[in-house]
Amino acid sequence: MAKMTPRTLSGFMELLPAPQQQMERMMEILRTTYARYGFTPLDTPVIEASEVLLAKGGGETEKQIYRFSKGDADLALRFDLTVPLAKYVALHYNDLSFPFRRFQIGKVYRGERAQRGRFREFYQADIDVIGDGKLDIINEAEIPAIIYETFTALGLQRFQIRVNNRKILNGFYAMQGLSEKSGEIMRTVDKLDKIGAEKVRVCLMDDCGLTDTQAEEILTFIAIRGTNEEVLSALHGYEGRNGVFDEGLRELHTVVKYLSAFGVPAANFAVDLTIARGLDYYTGTVYETTLLDHPEIGSVCSGGRYDNLAAYYTDRQLPGVGISIGLTRLFYVLGEQGMLNPDLPTAPADVLILPMTDELAPAIALATKLRQGGIRTQLYTEAKKFKAKMNYADKLAIPYVLFLGEDEIAQGIVTCKDMVSGEQTKLSADDTLALIRKGIDEKNSGKVIVEK
Repeated sequence: MAKMTPRTLSGFMELLPAPQQQMERMMEILRTTYARYGFTPLDTPVIEASEVLLAKGGGETEKQIYRFSKGDADLALRFDLTVPLAKYVALHYNDLSFPFRRFQIGKVYRGERAQRGRFREFYQADIDVIGDGKLDIINEAEIPAIIYETFTALGLQRFQIRVNNRKILNGFYAMQGLSEKSGEIMRTVDKLDKIGAEKVRVCLMDDCGLTDTQAEEILTFIAIRGTNEEVLSALHGYEGRNGVFDEGLRELHTVVKYLSAFGVPAANFAVDLTIARGLDYYTGTVYETTLLDHPEIGSVCSGGRYDNLAAYYTDRQLPGVGISIGLTRLFYVLGEQGMLNPDLPTAPADVLILPMTDELAPAIALATKLRQGGIRTQLYTEAKKFKAKMNYADKLAIPYVLFLGEDEIAQGIVTCKDMVSGEQTKLSADDTLALIRKGIDEKNSGKVIVEK
């Protein structure tokens, strides 16, 4: 029988054990941070009925979706976590308490062209707050605090949360008599960072049918810069000409007003009128987060307010606000930039116990004691030479190796070797446990990401 050559499909990430440990650390920080803000974990099916996933889609979504048949069923792999959330809330409405706050970290699938930093299977890490009929603006003001806390916990400092409000944009385009083209215009303006102002101008004229004067007016508006207070002050010059614009400006004021109370430094937050988000379902505040020293990466966290995402599944008004981190892409680009902390432990165990006698009961008892003490412990009983056993520990970067021979058993002690310093100690099991716990805490004290 011919052997099949093993391979991983293009656009799918498969990590070796050490980087997988780094990814798991990032996920655990996200889970811990999200839970701290009162979000409950949620897991929805990877496979849904195609009609459920495509209810709001079609177009590009239908082109990218992985769709297949099983018997008479028309099925598809989820392409994001937001549409399944809308279905979930509509389906379980009577069993949920509102506002419903959930986080979800899960894989999604998009059949787009695989390229550097772009994947067909990737993790998203989402949070959303869903209201019943109404959702207070304070929820939108809290989102930047969650973004700030999350990225700070990961180890980032040089990042900026950029915020705008779609009502301001819709109101502005209404003032220009361009309401019917506002969605198309916003999707074009959303490309500003990628293609530059001049190409955006050309697209506005060629693709959106705007005059040179209209394109110039839009580019002048989105070019308003300065401190948050200066941008808001400039926006007041447009007040009184459109009710939607005025409402969006009041909401933006509220978001900015509570920043310091939520613990977000001004240096990490900016009102940016170029932020529109390409998806039509955003109706209010919109967010994008960028790394200041790596603008080429683009947004690493984005989202916004939507007023009726579940309209395809229910007549109830279920407004929400949420953000999403493309975790696989972020992990990939951080690794590429050398920003993943190489000093944090990536070993599958903190301790490797090497029994030095044929009687294994004392070694098993020691392993049980360490595990009960919170130490990740592996018992190595393979019939290998001593050097091979030590090489095993070294290759996995296990920080401590414990030897338990006849002398140790007789004296009631444990020989412990620190694999980094080479230092060996002979202490009681309790003292060895305390020593290892202290050392592990020190090794785990660093951040996952180290800025350069």
